[in-house]
Amino acid sequence: MQSIIEMKHVSWRREGKVLLNDINWNVAQGENWALLGLNGSGKTTILNMLNGYLWPTSGEICVLGHKFGEVDVRELRRSIGWVSSSLQEKLYGNEKAEDLVVSGKFASIGLYEKPTPEDYDRAEQLMHQLRCPHLLGRSYQTCSQGEKQKLLIARALMGSPKLLILDEAANGLDFISKEGLLSSIEELSMQPDAPHLLYVTHHTEEILPIFSKTLLIRRGEVFAAGNTKEVLENENLTSFFEMPVEVTWRHDRAWLAKI
Repeated sequence: MQSIIEMKHVSWRREGKVLLNDINWNVAQGENWALLGLNGSGKTTILNMLNGYLWPTSGEICVLGHKFGEVDVRELRRSIGWVSSSLQEKLYGNEKAEDLVVSGKFASIGLYEKPTPEDYDRAEQLMHQLRCPHLLGRSYQTCSQGEKQKLLIARALMGSPKLLILDEAANGLDFISKEGLLSSIEELSMQPDAPHLLYVTHHTEEILPIFSKTLLIRRGEVFAAGNTKEVLENENLTSFFEMPVEVTWRHDRAWLAKI
């Protein structure tokens, strides 16, 4: 059975600095992972590599069974959805919500090709699935931060990706908006045609039970990887954060406090 993500001894150096060092990581079929790390830990570098925007200085990368160097990464990207807050800055504020979602089919900023009625049916279906059908007809700039994130996820799903990367998806959201977004992500994972999910964050409490595996990255190296409940435990996270912390599990989510 092919792996969804496979990184073997991956390192990346720039201007004499080692930003990723000997990363070994395997995501198997049927697994949803969380990637946890502080700012500057190397999370974004890993994501750029998985999408083929950066090439490792050494090591091998396979995504969706395709080995980099033997595959056209531009074609591979069509099977990868990447939702990042940095994308919000590039989108047109006056674009209608449904047009923004449909543009995901063409991987374009704005619509330059003529969508079909079926495309709009699909966009509306995805907006219902993510609990935001009330945004139909609304311009993107009038949506709240949480609503924008849901639209970006719907946009990423238009291309029916096999891997969906949610990069700091709840960043900047208030409690209600964050919990609403997390509930939508959980419901998405239950769909029969759901993509494999990779949720990137620096907040343990955002790691839902659907993310049964967690990768901890610190200073460009794998600190720990494995079953989420085994990785997110007191002694491990105290060492990871380099300060005494206590984990409280509520509703199968890890809430962190300094002690």
